[in-house]
Amino acid sequence: MLATKPLAARTALLFNKADQFELTLCQRMNRMGYYTAIRLFFKGISRLGDGVFWYSLALLMPVFYGVDALYALGHITVTALICVAIYSQLKSRLVRQRPFISFDDITAHTAPLDLYSFPSGHTMNAVNFAILFSAFFPPLLWLVVPFAILVAFSRVILGMHYPTDVLVGAVLGMLISLGSLALYPAGVF
Repeated sequence: MLATKPLAARTALLFNKADQFELTLCQRMNRMGYYTAIRLFFKGISRLGDGVFWYSLALLMPVFYGVDALYALGHITVTALICVAIYSQLKSRLVRQRPFISFDDITAHTAPLDLYSFPSGHTMNAVNFAILFSAFFPPLLWLVVPFAILVAFSRVILGMHYPTDVLVGAVLGMLISLGSLALYPAGVF
């Protein structure tokens, strides 16, 4: 128990310094949300990034690729669960407050799913899904990669995340997906 207090203090200090460093970029990106069309567009992207886009895409894959798609979707599902487990643990242990909570001049343009921002789970999942859907279903690359990038931008524009939350989420999502492909190139199943 005593070992966690110094770690928490050091983590809080590190996040405080990062928050101050990133504040200007956060403010600039968040101000884009004051334009109704931009706000609504990125709210829609973020909402689709909650899973709706990915689950809908997954449901269509057996229609276009047959039963073989189920093996790939099993692999994608396993890595998605790993992403959820990792970002849930990191968020609950590192407890970096969302930008709109820490700074009055950052507006929450959407409702948060929880209180903490590090790392971005939306971005982690979007990058993981984009890489795996592209690997197993290459024609989807043109659709899933731009969508993942939009999800990442949406999280900062909507005031939910700092750029480093998104960057670390993207790196973790990439490591998980590429690691899964290295371990199981043909898929877990």
